[in-house]
Amino acid sequence: MRDAIAAALAREYAAAKAATDEGATDITWHHLERAHILAQTAFVPHIVSHWRMLRLALAERDGREAAGQLVRLALAPLGNLTGRLPIGNTGRSTVSAFAPMDIPPDLEAILERRAA
Repeated sequence: MRDAIAAALAREYAAAKAATDEGATDITWHHLERAHILAQTAFVPHIVSHWRMLRLALAERDGREAAGQLVRLALAPLGNLTGRLPIGNTGRSTVSAFAPMDIPPDLEAILERRAA
């Protein structure tokens, strides 16, 4: 994973932790979704992003989200191995695990630097 993506991922995880510490769960989810977009194409970071989402779902006692994250933890290795990933997908159970989504412009700029 390139340095710009790793740095952006670290910022998203730090922002998610800060939001959790403040009790702002919606903001925590926002930053974990952004982290998922950044991490999606790299195997270990992709798994870590879903693991963090699962931990938050369990902390919130959100069974539906936790179940969705368990499914995604099972599917992520296949997606990474086959290269069949729904790019831009936020990784939440509220959206299809197979639906590509628009990437926020600031994250797209970081991801495009990796491709260059």
